[in-house]
Amino acid sequence: MSAPVPGSEAWLRLGREEAIDPDRPIIDPHHHLWLAGTPGAPWPAGRPAYLLGDLWGDTNSGHNLVKTVFIECRAAARPDGPDHLKPVGETEFVARIALASRDGGGGAVIAGIVAHADLRGGPTLDEALDAHAEAGGGLFKGIRHSGARDPHPEHLSIPGRGAEGLYADPAFRAGVARLGERGLSYDTWHYHHQNPAFAALARAVPGTTMVIDHFGTPLGVGPYAGQRDAIFLQWQRDVAAIAQCPNVVAKLGGMAMPDNGFGWDKRDRPASSDELVDAQAAWYHHMIDCFGPERCMFESNFPVDRRSLAYGTYWNAMKKIAARYSPAAQQAMFHDTAARVYRL
Repeated sequence: MSAPVPGSEAWLRLGREEAIDPDRPIIDPHHHLWLAGTPGAPWPAGRPAYLLGDLWGDTNSGHNLVKTVFIECRAAARPDGPDHLKPVGETEFVARIALASRDGGGGAVIAGIVAHADLRGGPTLDEALDAHAEAGGGLFKGIRHSGARDPHPEHLSIPGRGAEGLYADPAFRAGVARLGERGLSYDTWHYHHQNPAFAALARAVPGTTMVIDHFGTPLGVGPYAGQRDAIFLQWQRDVAAIAQCPNVVAKLGGMAMPDNGFGWDKRDRPASSDELVDAQAAWYHHMIDCFGPERCMFESNFPVDRRSLAYGTYWNAMKKIAARYSPAAQQAMFHDTAARVYRL
């Protein structure tokens, strides 16, 4: 019999853990949804579906997940029409699933949608934002237009599609500023070496709430393999600089992707919560020290991080990491920061 495939239910069952502090209310501010077979690394043969039943299968793993926020992943674009309105198809797709999540099925409620739009759109941007707002039915909270770009995409299982110099582009900065004017947030995903460029963006557009996803994605594969200690030292300095911008909040999670280089996605069993804590706690504590709990929120990044560990395992690890902080700090990181930033 062949070994279970990493990320599969059979593989994840090998690492299931009993939930710690199961009554604590949690908002998961970062997950995706998509149909089966749509292109998407790190599933080169076509990623398996991740829909409401799959999400509930994870959120009902023993922890008290009360709400979630969907983050864009180019899952269901409109097949035709103007380019600037094609991403609205994803909001329409997720809004239907979110409605079903409120119909008493017993799982976490999808309470927010962070959609995609090209923030360089200039005169067409407001039309796109209006269309997302209409399609979202009150769930549209902000935009993610990622800046992730690396000179070695051939080594990455999830290579970013960000344009060269995106964060410094005047048209892009104008679009980010427009989000703030409309009361919307800006999420981004980029790699660790782009943290200084992001800090410059945050300083240039202080009126928009910005969310940095996945710690700024410290890479650990290709030319970055074996460089974790040096990357960590530079990352510490860069994160401290970003935290000086009061308009930035941080998502803590999403660091079990294959490109982070921990190798859990290549094993015959998933990572345990203790392994995650041992490998990554220093990154979490530095981020919390810099931003403060009121500007931090734990995030699952599922199902992408499902390639490394089970959903309940991630939350057990967060509860172990959070144990040193006050009850109020824990309440912020597990629930209140996400509720405030995404207006849930």
